[in-house]
Amino acid sequence: MKRRDFLTLSIRSAMAAGLTASIPLALLRSHSSHAALLAAGLSDPAAQPLFVNSAPNALSPGFRYAASGGNLRIRVAETVQMTGLLGAGGLPVATRVWGYGPHNGPVSWPGRTLELQANGAPLDVTWENELIDGAMPLSHLLPVDGSLHWVYSLAGYQHLGIDTDGVPVVTHVHGGHNDSPFDGNPEFFFSPRFKVTGPRWEARSYRYGGPDWNAVAGTLWYHDHALGITRLNVYAGLAGFFILRDADDTGLPDNPLGLPAPPYELGFAIQDRMFRHTGELFYPAFPGDPFYGDFIDEEGAELPEEIFPGGGPSALAEFFGDHMLVNGVIWPRYGVEQRQYRVRLLNGCDSRFMRLCFKLVMAGETDPSMGVRLPFQVIGSDQSLRQTAAQVEQADFAPGERLDLLVDFKAVPWGARVIIENLLGDAPFGGREPKREDLFPDRRTDRIMAFDVVVPLSARADTGIVHGSWLGGGAPVTAASRTRKLALFEGTDQYGRLQPLLGTAEPVMDVAGNWVNGALAWHSPVTENPDLHSSEIWELYNATGDAHPIHLHLVHFEVLDRQPFKARLIEQPLLEFDGSFGQGYRLEDIKLLGQPRGPAPQEQTRRDMVVALPGEVTRIRARFDKPGHFVWHCHILSHEDHEMMRPFHVGPGPY
Repeated sequence: MKRRDFLTLSIRSAMAAGLTASIPLALLRSHSSHAALLAAGLSDPAAQPLFVNSAPNALSPGFRYAASGGNLRIRVAETVQMTGLLGAGGLPVATRVWGYGPHNGPVSWPGRTLELQANGAPLDVTWENELIDGAMPLSHLLPVDGSLHWVYSLAGYQHLGIDTDGVPVVTHVHGGHNDSPFDGNPEFFFSPRFKVTGPRWEARSYRYGGPDWNAVAGTLWYHDHALGITRLNVYAGLAGFFILRDADDTGLPDNPLGLPAPPYELGFAIQDRMFRHTGELFYPAFPGDPFYGDFIDEEGAELPEEIFPGGGPSALAEFFGDHMLVNGVIWPRYGVEQRQYRVRLLNGCDSRFMRLCFKLVMAGETDPSMGVRLPFQVIGSDQSLRQTAAQVEQADFAPGERLDLLVDFKAVPWGARVIIENLLGDAPFGGREPKREDLFPDRRTDRIMAFDVVVPLSARADTGIVHGSWLGGGAPVTAASRTRKLALFEGTDQYGRLQPLLGTAEPVMDVAGNWVNGALAWHSPVTENPDLHSSEIWELYNATGDAHPIHLHLVHFEVLDRQPFKARLIEQPLLEFDGSFGQGYRLEDIKLLGQPRGPAPQEQTRRDMVVALPGEVTRIRARFDKPGHFVWHCHILSHEDHEMMRPFHVGPGPY
């Protein structure tokens, strides 16, 4: 389905719900046939092996960093990695990627896993940018759109470039209760050997942990967050797990909660990619590229070539890869015993929402539609366990989100297989299961990985978590001193491209003393300025046709409820970073509809991610207990790179 058509249908749905506007059509997006993929020199997913190669376990003790004296040096560098991909001749091909790894050690995609004790001794990490070849900076693995608001478009940095000054990076520990200087703010970036540092950069070493950090066990992760190129740096491989333990969730066999412990605790990062036949990562950015989409203005005419000399590169509204990878391996398998396993999942995709279920199939089967559902337990997500285990048959899974699951293979016959199936499509998610036109032709993105029950049962006693088992987690309830009305919009940038935006759903005064209302770009003055140690309810009004996964830095929050609304969408100009104007919106005459509904089972924990569905207000409650500058944004990486990100500041300035 074309992006334009999807947007049109989404707008019609939104209008039916009472969200009315004259919204121009923007970026087209179309699915390509296998013939087009082959003609473009791209890997055809139908020619790739399914469930043949083993997935590494990111929670294996051998895949963890080993800190010395509370200090660790982690570098970013280039490497070559085997993903299981077969080239045009049917032989394995290697892929050039970027990875994290120990100083003077190998790097990998994903990076090794960091593990800390909640309320334990802090860890000081020095992040090193070694994207260099000798003394020369490396070019980016992927096309960089210099028309976006990105690191080298900032005032004072416009004379710099990747070829001469290197690729900037900055690591964000996602879910960390980070001090502001160590949060990985997009403007804290630094180039190789710290030759160039961002306008807010403060320190080479970041501190995590300690008594004022995260208080309970959870599944965090770390990834690059450089302004305007986050989607590209993460796509190149810059991501990894960050696990927190506590006195109950110790990670040891005798843990008080009776949870499965290594080797029965697994960590899998799910990502989608496209590849060339040669093994290179492919990312569409030019006219003629599969999945690219043409630029049009409101009347449907192509944009003049002088805006993008040579036709690009240009960012797309979203990205959906046609190869599914788990811990850097395409459609892998993992051998298991007939017992309970704890399975921690990370959605590290750019734009892909998933709805996961586990399907029991016969040995060797690769099609999940040939199986029957295997119920599983949701025991946690994001930053904590649930209060009790909850048995479900499926769970939604948004970009940036983590799921903590208990899967019981005892009832699976020896030699049989369990496939993780994805029920959602290859297009923006609007809250419902996809139609045929939202799917890749002959797609394989409906399956993620397989568990083969082929490992002999060990002598270690099995665990006995069942529906309702007490875990003691959940989200603490705090009284709120203020409610903010915020909003999600789809506008257009100065070139007529679709531009997702955040803003306010009510008139507010920003920290510069200006009254504003509606969509705002990243560079606009702060409008969210909570008092230090205050608790607030944020109401997120989604005035777009798509669902958006919203992430707040610093805090963990409680998902309260969701409720339909209707409103009028009013067009208004949007000031872009370069002084030009795009188009934004504001909401007027907001009216709530129906009754609020509570959070889903996987949302009843301490959260840092929440899905805002179209035509609904989503309410969260958070406590802001550290001063300084932070950000909140959509975790569709293509959206945050194109202005769907805003700063917030806790306590008094400077801002």
